Amino acid sequence: MKRLRSLLRDNRATAAAEMALSLPIMFALLFGSVELGNYFLSEHKVVKAVRDGARFAARRPFSDYPGCAPSSGLVTDTQNVTRTGEVESGGSPRLDTWTDPNTIDVTAECDNSGAWANSGIYVATNSPIGTPVVTVTASVPYTTVLQQLGLANLTLTMTAQSQAAVTGI
Repeated sequence: MKRLRSLLRDNRATAAAEMALSLPIMFALLFGSVELGNYFLSEHKVVKAVRDGARFAARRPFSDYPGCAPSSGLVTDTQNVTRTGEVESGGSPRLDTWTDPNTIDVTAECDNSGAWANSGIYVATNSPIGTPVVTVTASVPYTTVLQQLGLANLTLTMTAQSQAAVTGI
């Protein structure tokens, strides 16, 4: 009984007990904030890349849009610009997991009705097909920090889309 009382009054290990109780919460906050920061950085890179790809495709000549569909050369160049930031293939991807250029879709549509095809800032004086609007969409695999450490097995995808009116420069 005397030993139990002395043990209950002993406060030498209180700091260690408090640390053992609070450490899991601190680790969860630390890894959560690192994961959230990594996600937002990756998402920002994908959104910026898709915007760059749409801007690149919009500044190509109207001859790259036969029948309002993007030519295969334009699609390949836009995929390269979107994924690597370079027109030539073989550049390093903006994200390590973004290895497949087929995750990028390049489409175009034309408005031949005259509703907006030849009015406002979208006047296409040298376009026989109306003003094409190019859309670049990407679905990029996202690797979490825990996956990089080998602690999780998740399949996540980030998706971004951007449109731009073709200027035919």
